[in-house]
Amino acid sequence: MADRRRHLSAARTAAPVVDRTPAYAVIAGRLRRSIAAGVLPEGIVLLEGPLAALFGSSRSPVKQALAELEEEGVVSRFDGRGLMVGRAAAPRRLPVTAEMLKSGDEAVEARKGFAWQALYYDFEREIILSSVFGRFRVNELAIARHFDVGRTVARDLLIHAREVGIVSKGEKSHWWTVPLDEARFRDLYELRILLEPVALDSAIGQIPTPQLDAIERRLRDAMDSYPKVESADLDVLENDLHIDCIGHGRNPEIMEALKRTRCILVSGKHIQMELKPHGLVDPFMGEHLDIIKAVRKGQHAAARRALVAHLQASSDKAALRLAAFRATHEHAPLPYIV
Repeated sequence: MADRRRHLSAARTAAPVVDRTPAYAVIAGRLRRSIAAGVLPEGIVLLEGPLAALFGSSRSPVKQALAELEEEGVVSRFDGRGLMVGRAAAPRRLPVTAEMLKSGDEAVEARKGFAWQALYYDFEREIILSSVFGRFRVNELAIARHFDVGRTVARDLLIHAREVGIVSKGEKSHWWTVPLDEARFRDLYELRILLEPVALDSAIGQIPTPQLDAIERRLRDAMDSYPKVESADLDVLENDLHIDCIGHGRNPEIMEALKRTRCILVSGKHIQMELKPHGLVDPFMGEHLDIIKAVRKGQHAAARRALVAHLQASSDKAALRLAAFRATHEHAPLPYIV
């Protein structure tokens, strides 16, 4: 009996400690530390949907966490969706990334290593909205002066923009915007129509069920919120299907080729948000949901057909939005675009 008691005691001692901290408290703690470290900058907008995706949770604990931070005065409300960090004069709509949610010393290192991220959304938007009107030279030193940062941060902004295909480096190592006209949109959508269905077909059966659950939940949440959909929400929804799901495909060469088309995802987002007052935000969530349902059921042909139909419709709508943007906007001069 004594031996049995010793074995039971040893088993209890060896058992892993279960963290019973409520999910909302864990999320609030991570956000609080990232804000204190300056990784989540003053004015950045925090939205339930994108945060839930990053934390792998439902919206409920995120909502509770934000309510707690609001009560503490760490975040505040403004005239729009979500809450913003601190009490800035105006909200800053920047994408919140996993790197920003690291804690402790990791957060400080993330702030040093990813200084460009806090500036990237505005920079990307300005580059894209200029590219709609043609090819312009981009001055690296003027970027540094405009954003009040060092040349290294300015170069990081340009390198990341090149990765998504919105700037390029030309003769004499000068940086240039890549024109976003009807022909380029059409050509890139044609490439996507050829490659994405093949990649998705090979990804069916490889995408974890919890990932599909989370994607479907975000799509339904966005459909319920429409038309009050923020740019960060559009980012998450587009990435869910066109990058994350397709990324489970078996042919890495297809994924590499599709990187050339990434610019129409980011440009479409910014043009849509500029046209939002005109009611031209694309409610594509239903189309994505049809594709995800077919993927869940292992219906290869149906998933391919739904994706092709979605991309063809997106191509037509992108051409209409581009024309609408040009008809209602003029090229705005910027100090670093000449």
